[in-house]
Amino acid sequence: MTVIKLDTKPATNAALALERHAQRLYARPGVRIVGVCELAHVERTQPAPDEDKEPTVKLRVVHLEVANPEQEDSLRQAMEALYLHRSAQGTLGEDGDIELSERTIKLTSGLLHAVEAARRRTAVAHWASYARRALGVPNLATSEIRHELDAVATGLEMVLSPDGGESGEG
Repeated sequence: MTVIKLDTKPATNAALALERHAQRLYARPGVRIVGVCELAHVERTQPAPDEDKEPTVKLRVVHLEVANPEQEDSLRQAMEALYLHRSAQGTLGEDGDIELSERTIKLTSGLLHAVEAARRRTAVAHWASYARRALGVPNLATSEIRHELDAVATGLEMVLSPDGGESGEG
């Protein structure tokens, strides 16, 4: 697995954005600030094939904007949404129903768009895993491949239109 390293020296733009917060950060040890950043790939290390080292990629903060205290809640909500989109979990029943894990349900806070994002991530993860397992079966006949691909397509269609297409989507 590739190891991520952060370059300790931010780009000039990022450093300038932090400068105005230096006094507040110094005055309050342990304080946290929230910001939006852009990372750039600046270096990679690829060990020789016979080396027992992990490949690494170094990232640098190239752009950074720090929120004012009244803006922090909005950015924290955005971080929570991104985390939910990355980490949603659940199970898919044989009938295509998606049951989200308790942790994922708590993360959605009952917001419909968050619930739907979590449902779709769970389903896509399920069907990606299904497809990978099918790819792992050696010497599948063309008819068997078509059958597996049809199962994936049908499953994904059920995710997009759980009511069987009656919503007018599609």
